Amino acid sequence: MKRTRSVKIVATLGPASETYDMIRALHEAGADVFRLNMSHGSHAEIAEKHKIIRQVEEDLDSPIAILADLQGPKLRVGVFANGSETLEAGAKFRLDLDPTEGDLNRVCLPHPEIFQALEPGASLLVNDGKIRLKVEDCSAEYANCVVTTGGVISNRKGVNVPDVVLPLAALSDKDRADLEFVCDLGVDWLALSFVQRAKDVFEARVLADGRAAILSKIEKPSAVDQFDEILDASDGIMVARGDLGVELPVAAVPPIQKRLVRKCRAAAKPVIVATQMLESMIESPMPTRAEVSDVATAIYEGSDAIMLSAESAAGDYPIEAVSTMDRVATEVESDPTYGDIIAASRSSSGNTLADGIVSAAREIAETTNVKAICCFTQSGTTGQLTARERPLVPIITLTPILDTARRMALSWGCYCVVTPTVDRFKGAVVSAARTARAAGFASETDQIVVTAGVPFNVPGTTNILRIAPCDERLIYNTDPE
Repeated sequence: MKRTRSVKIVATLGPASETYDMIRALHEAGADVFRLNMSHGSHAEIAEKHKIIRQVEEDLDSPIAILADLQGPKLRVGVFANGSETLEAGAKFRLDLDPTEGDLNRVCLPHPEIFQALEPGASLLVNDGKIRLKVEDCSAEYANCVVTTGGVISNRKGVNVPDVVLPLAALSDKDRADLEFVCDLGVDWLALSFVQRAKDVFEARVLADGRAAILSKIEKPSAVDQFDEILDASDGIMVARGDLGVELPVAAVPPIQKRLVRKCRAAAKPVIVATQMLESMIESPMPTRAEVSDVATAIYEGSDAIMLSAESAAGDYPIEAVSTMDRVATEVESDPTYGDIIAASRSSSGNTLADGIVSAAREIAETTNVKAICCFTQSGTTGQLTARERPLVPIITLTPILDTARRMALSWGCYCVVTPTVDRFKGAVVSAARTARAAGFASETDQIVVTAGVPFNVPGTTNILRIAPCDERLIYNTDPE
């Protein structure tokens, strides 16, 4: 599917979007990546959604990325004898390992790992931060707290612990089973929840064993503190602003978002900005002005992708939500100041030959009338390096490997095409020219930039840049073998 914008759209599937007709309509409306939320649905239901996506992909001849989002460990309080209690600010409240039903004074917190890590002065947030507790004293079996923000606490509400690194792995037993299932199914990306440090990513990478790329969700303060190491260990990043806004002051989230996006761009790794982007469209066909501005901000920052959650999974207007994102992105990217902002925030390239090739390709495209940059890639690395440059012309990524084309569907500006294997540079140029014309990016009278590596079909060998005509007769007459 040819898009009129470079930023990609991730749409979460759910009860409102699980049929063939709806998934196809979402893709045609602008969704480039579909997210399968492993917190909801059985393996059979997940497999059915996966099957439908692949059918849509085949019917439309359009590579689609599938992102499986693992649930991660869920920290919850136990149950109350009355179902709920109202905690008043200033009151004392105890959390402990006693499974007895809770009351106004205490409740079970069945997670000994939390008590092992707590220290006096630490904060505990319940029900997305609506209730806040401060630890006064604690041991390996309890925490005596004072209520700093009161409210209604009820059965099995979630608990956040922002001030400490918990001795918990990012993968629960359920996550390991889900990971194996979706990797065998054939997803392209795995999103890891509850990442606190780089070593949380390593276990998932070993278990995935190359079957899917690893995307780390940044949703805890400790992940922000150790972001450079996490980024280095990951293939991509999701800025999960929902939990970040619970565990950190909400005013801190926007600057964190900007810093993380820039670091991802510099590392040539895709970054998704997620959570509550068009939240009102769960129930309304129109977004708020603030939501539109939020989406626009992420695009101006140069994010690779922006994500819909409940809006497309359970909302009343899933197609309208995707269409709105598509229109906002198209409008932003047509703004003359967009190119200035992207250029001003571009970091210096690396010092490899491939870095030099893609940087030169972008400069040529910006200073001549070249219509597109066509890059041949095996693993996707050259495509990601080209995307890092954020050129103001389309990036056509050509690969003989379908899995690579699917993964690249998450990367900024990449129009992904599966091509036959080529073993000569002239054949690569001809293939690029045909693709650029067929997709409507160029005509026979136009020129394109082609990057490739010799020897062909070997990852990491990008070493050729050619400005080529789109007229095949001229290619055959002028191009070297």
